[in-house]
Order: sequence, then structure tokens, then C-alpha cells
Amino acid sequence: MRERNHFIGLWLNDEEYTHLREQCEITGLPTSVLIRHAIEGVQLTHRPPNEYAGLPRALSSIGNNVNQIAHWANAKKSIQEAEIQQTVLLANKAWELVKETL
Repeated sequence: MRERNHFIGLWLNDEEYTHLREQCEITGLPTSVLIRHAIEGVQLTHRPPNEYAGLPRALSSIGNNVNQIAHWANAKKSIQEAEIQQTVLLANKAWELVKETL
């Protein structure tokens, strides 16, 4: 069963249609979703570059490597706890920044 039961036809002139298509391209949203977001007052943002798709996995790998290094350093006692904490903090900040942009 459909969640949306009301259809609205919409006539646009060439300029309006071109602007709508540009907005869809910029945001990466289909026309219907873009219009619903506009009606709901959702803040539209630019679609992230395609290169961003691999970033979460890469950051996760970096975080795992940092954890392995921290474990090794703790076992060997060759690194200060503050240095480990700073490294983990920086990795977490990077992860948060990526999540915000996606």
C-alpha cells in the first residue's frame, strides 16, 4: 500500500524546470524527494563527491591500525599514554567529520 496517497501535477516554465534539474543534480536527490524536502523546510546540502564513499571504510581501517599500534605500544611500554589518547582522539575527530559530510 502506498504511503503517499495524494498526487500533485506541476507545470513549470523552461527556467523553473532548468533550475529544478540543477538543484537535483547539486543535491543528488530525485525530483520528488527534493520537492518534499522543500515543502518540509529541510536544509538542502550539496551531494558529497563520489570519492567520499570510500572514506568511512578507510577511516575505520585507520582506527583499527591505531588501536593495534596502541596495544603494541602498551605491551612494549615504549609510548606514553597521553600520546595514545591523542592519536585515538584525532582518529575519532576525523571519523566524526566524515560522518557529518556524508
